[in-house]
Amino acid sequence: MDWLAVPFQGLGGVITTGIDNLEWWQLTLVIIDFCLRIIALGWVPADRRPSSAMAWLLAIFLIPYVGIILFLMMGSPYVNRRRHRIQKEANEQLRLLGREEPDIPQGTELSDELTSLTHLNRELTGLPALHGTLVKMHGNYEESIMAMARAVDEAQHYVNCEIYIMAWDETTDPFFQALQRAVQRGVTVRLLYDHVGSMKYPKSHKLGKRFTEAGFQWHLMLPLKPLQWRFRRPDLRNHRKLMVIDGARAFMGSQNMIDSSYLMKKNIKEGRHWVDFMAELTGPIVNSINSVFAVDWYTESGEKLGLMPVDKFNRYIEEHDWDKGQELMQLVPSGPGFTTEPNLRLFSSIAHHAKDRLKIVSPYFIPDESLMEAITTAAYRGVKVELYVSEKSDQFLVGHAQSSYYSELLGAGVEIYQYEAPAVLHSKFAIADREVAVMGSSNMDMRSFGLNYEITMMTGEGELMDALVELAAEYKDKSKLLTEEEWERRPWTRKYVDNVARLTSALQ
Repeated sequence: MDWLAVPFQGLGGVITTGIDNLEWWQLTLVIIDFCLRIIALGWVPADRRPSSAMAWLLAIFLIPYVGIILFLMMGSPYVNRRRHRIQKEANEQLRLLGREEPDIPQGTELSDELTSLTHLNRELTGLPALHGTLVKMHGNYEESIMAMARAVDEAQHYVNCEIYIMAWDETTDPFFQALQRAVQRGVTVRLLYDHVGSMKYPKSHKLGKRFTEAGFQWHLMLPLKPLQWRFRRPDLRNHRKLMVIDGARAFMGSQNMIDSSYLMKKNIKEGRHWVDFMAELTGPIVNSINSVFAVDWYTESGEKLGLMPVDKFNRYIEEHDWDKGQELMQLVPSGPGFTTEPNLRLFSSIAHHAKDRLKIVSPYFIPDESLMEAITTAAYRGVKVELYVSEKSDQFLVGHAQSSYYSELLGAGVEIYQYEAPAVLHSKFAIADREVAVMGSSNMDMRSFGLNYEITMMTGEGELMDALVELAAEYKDKSKLLTEEEWERRPWTRKYVDNVARLTSALQ
């Protein structure tokens, strides 16, 4: 367009811009676009990582109007005012429920490192460390669903279930049949599932009707219904996976309630399936898990569920002869309502604390600068760092963004194990020195750190730790080690796509 030309003639700086040839509306659009860019320079970087700010500014400057519209739609991690207010109130309520409880149960001896991490989590989330017991680690996908169904069959009062993706298919039918039997005997069944996360799977539009007919109480999490004036940032997700039965038993981990093929024809044809786990837990820690569900239930339904203060719940356990817990556990919820990013700070702290060995299992590993530096620094100081990822990611951009970090990781001495395709390694946990471990729904990517509602469990030495170590060993046997030489031989086109994808991943 000749009106954009800015030729200079001599030192006099005679500038011709072609403005005289512009229509008034064209000139108006140019001026508005220029003003928006100037405003963006001072607005976008506020409370944002420099890499994210630069990525958004690049989008705004390179794509006039479209860039600013995308930023307004997806550039703020904060949900609408009501949700943000509810989460803030809930955080205060959680602190009140556990205010009489110390950070660490009395009589528990911990290392200085684990004590420090416990205090960190308490400060960021308000939840104290409690005792809990691992009943069983369910590492087989179908067996995990059957175990949840068996637990539902023992429910006497209620089942609270919150899982990111739900689908009523042949694999998950035993679970939903168990819920129906529970309703028939008078048990209250409450279900939460993410609207956008579940909508792309077969028959998702009929799922709510089917739940209603089965007698379940259910709500969509973060519903996106603009025609009903229920609009929000469209890429926010509630990514949590948990279930609580009668306040006495809980499941949490990485697995969604859907067939391991995710019901996609291409996945079924190629034999692609997801590898996940769910931990079955009892003890006082169940009350913390239930409190997270209660907050999300109130956010979506407006109904307040009665929750016991920690000290009262402990007395209730004594009176009913429930499991008192055998090892230390601490729940770490995170999401847009937690502006301090508790899961990121916990992961980074664990990497800094590691002295001998650090194992990281994550399907989507796209760290921010602080976590990347913590992990590579650990490797440089002699820690044996092992990263477990899928050989082939199920998401194009995410997979390429993740692999853009491999050169730096390999150069620092990190061992990258790729779980052999067509399986997708979807489990999420980390272990440092067999002294501290974390597991749950949170990936180690910028989406999980700032945009998704997540739930993570930290633990020290004990059966939960041992079970995670065994899982990591199982994954290692089914993975191949990526060497630096092999990675450097990848074509330049792959490097280019990786780097472009890495840039888009910063648009948070």
